Amino acid sequence: MTGHGAKFGRKMEEAIAALLIQRNLEEAAKSAGVSPKTLRRWQQVPEFAAAYRKARRDAFAQSVARLQQVSGAAVTTLQRLIVDPNTPAAVKARAAYYILTLSTKAIETEDILARLDELERAAELNKCQRD
Repeated sequence: MTGHGAKFGRKMEEAIAALLIQRNLEEAAKSAGVSPKTLRRWQQVPEFAAAYRKARRDAFAQSVARLQQVSGAAVTTLQRLIVDPNTPAAVKARAAYYILTLSTKAIETEDILARLDELERAAELNKCQRD
């Protein structure tokens, strides 16, 4: 990979961006100005693969942040459906189901994170005692 300089790095960055927004590898390659064969080869390069994974994680984190921004409105919508006397029973039941299911998942997630924190603290304490 050495010898290609900054231009090669820029092309790889363009390819990663294209992989994130294009529908398939062929379209991503065309958008980045490389052949599909080159892009497939780059995907086998550990540094490229790691950078692509990081970019995907970053993009997903942005999506999650956007979901969190509108989650309050979503809960308010479900609440309104449940208390509205004109809402059909089936819709109320579905809204109640979602509220209960997601509340349960939230509690489970909080419990798992609390346990993880405890385990990490215990591991750190154990490590300090050994040193």
